[in-house]
Amino acid sequence: MVLLAVVLFAVYAVEFSGWFKPKTIRIFHTYRNLRAGPVRGNAIQSLRFGLGRKLPLTEINLVKYDAFQTNKYAPSLWHLVTDSNSVPVEDFFYGEYIQGLHPAIKGMRAEELETNVAYLLIVRSKNVSGEHKFELPPPRS
Repeated sequence: MVLLAVVLFAVYAVEFSGWFKPKTIRIFHTYRNLRAGPVRGNAIQSLRFGLGRKLPLTEINLVKYDAFQTNKYAPSLWHLVTDSNSVPVEDFFYGEYIQGLHPAIKGMRAEELETNVAYLLIVRSKNVSGEHKFELPPPRS
């Protein structure tokens, strides 16, 4: 009976708990083809990223996907970091100012994104991280 209980506990721990699964952030995006102009810091109000839960982020980095595949240190199009604490966020817009985060390179602003180009968003919190590949669709006519 004890052996059966140990086996059942082990199966539960591996299959149903998150104890042995890698800690990742699930990222999604929505893009509305709006004609809203950029706001503070080149933010695009129509490109929103969601995390599914509130997290205090330590880094946000957006690069071109193809460049990242060949060079892990590909140039960033938008790169924010924190020195201490950031406000927990559940979602944010591309280029948005997020309290507690600042550009990795002083004065750097989010660059304009192109349609039909694959991008990779890398988000880090204290002990979890996540990546999200996406493309902007061509404008509707």
